[in-house]
Amino acid sequence: MDNLLEVRGLTRRFGGVFANNDISFDVAAGSIVGLIGPNGAGKTTVFNLITGFLAPDAGEVRFEGRTITGLRPDLLNRQGVARTFQVLRPFPRLTVEENVMVGPIARGESMPRARERARHCLELVGIAHKGADLARGLSTGQRKRLEMARAMATQPRLLLLDEITGGVDQPSIPGLIALVGKLRDEGATLLVIEHNMRVIMELAEKVVFLHLGEKLAEGPPQEIARHPRVVELYLGSRRA
Repeated sequence: MDNLLEVRGLTRRFGGVFANNDISFDVAAGSIVGLIGPNGAGKTTVFNLITGFLAPDAGEVRFEGRTITGLRPDLLNRQGVARTFQVLRPFPRLTVEENVMVGPIARGESMPRARERARHCLELVGIAHKGADLARGLSTGQRKRLEMARAMATQPRLLLLDEITGGVDQPSIPGLIALVGKLRDEGATLLVIEHNMRVIMELAEKVVFLHLGEKLAEGPPQEIARHPRVVELYLGSRRA
């Protein structure tokens, strides 16, 4: 498969500390790639550099063969790059449906078309029945689904998902795993940060492992789960 996303030598410092140091990897079109590592490994910084929330000190990001390094998030979104956030912040005084309409309206779509797209996306993520409710009343799992719907409403070709199961009760996790597959069926290529290794093993074709801002391993999930450094630093022998 052709690479939709190419990350080359991404480096970002905060003071004298490397948040990311010379990180490179590819995401093939139509694939699901997992980005894993301990807290503080630099995963969210990678997301922020790819999506324009931070500018790198060095390195390049290419999307569909074009350099997008340092472009503003809104411009990247118009080109087909969207993301979710670990900290869920819907507009609490808007309805669930109105939350999803914000993205399409900001991109210039008419109100009826934005409403139609919002309803499709809410149906896709399984919370269409909550469309008329205020977003502040949603559970954590429902807010995760709303976040995905808001991102999908912008029709991304590349979607970055940050902690899809974080803070969610165990019975909700299989449904979220199935939902990620549905997002790919809708045409999105996915880069996923996730701490739950069982989720990554089930979802991803490839996994990139970060530690202290550096890439230590990359490969199929079964191979990464047996990698000595991953076992030592992240999984532990019992979990592995």
